[in-house]
Amino acid sequence: MDQSYFETAEVMGGLYGDGIIARKSAFSVEFVRRLRDDINLLKDEAKEAGNLIHRGPNRYYTEIHPERLSGFAEIISHPWFQGVCNAVLGPAFKIIEVGFDIAAPGAEKQPWHRDFASPVETTNEKRLTSLAFNMSTVNVEPGMGPLEIAPGTQWDYLRDEDADRKLMFPKDHKWDRYESLAVKKFPQMGDISARTALMIHRGTANVSSTPRPVLVIGVDGPSARNSEWHDLQVTRQFYDSLPAPIAASLGGRIVDKLVPIVQEHKIEGLSQKPGKVPGDALASI
Repeated sequence: MDQSYFETAEVMGGLYGDGIIARKSAFSVEFVRRLRDDINLLKDEAKEAGNLIHRGPNRYYTEIHPERLSGFAEIISHPWFQGVCNAVLGPAFKIIEVGFDIAAPGAEKQPWHRDFASPVETTNEKRLTSLAFNMSTVNVEPGMGPLEIAPGTQWDYLRDEDADRKLMFPKDHKWDRYESLAVKKFPQMGDISARTALMIHRGTANVSSTPRPVLVIGVDGPSARNSEWHDLQVTRQFYDSLPAPIAASLGGRIVDKLVPIVQEHKIEGLSQKPGKVPGDALASI
């Protein structure tokens, strides 16, 4: 039997099962160091422009222009990235979000949440219509605020009485279930993961002195509508530099000149209090 069948079965089993899969050492450590340098520069620019979104005390997020990342084309061209998107979302998938999330020193534990409310395709048809890819630019250790997941909870149906804030945050009386399932993730430089953002998860407290920057790439299938929250832009020159099948997977718009992104994906319930720590928690990543 064709080996691709087993790879597809593994991808589907992981994302429809636990809700997250990963490819270890997909990229070199040197590649990730360059990626971190790019993110450090873009972080400084976003901070100067007031374009960092608070997602809890000392936790920040911003969307960026893909072509500002020197390795972006390599990431989205990687056979694992392409294979996962094709297996779960079909060949018409679109990349609709590129950004980074930083859990700085002093970041506190987030409440359990999903990144958006479950669409009808998931609640009624038990079908995933979007994915989030993550790449950590540091080796994640226990004190650095690792991502904590509740495997399999992408299928939990949150009713009005069980959730608040647009059916994204389970109420406290539901937390025992997620606490009992909780698993922390410790990716290393070079790893890439794919998850459904509907799986209940949270960032944990960063009690270390090291920021934890993570690249985020959001991908929609044909029926998803998450692109409405994002403004992915690429220049014509960058678009034309990509192989045609890769360029075709980019959502958003082609522009003559990049313009600042208006940050729309503000998750209510994660951004109430900015918080402060001595010095500049974002001075260097």
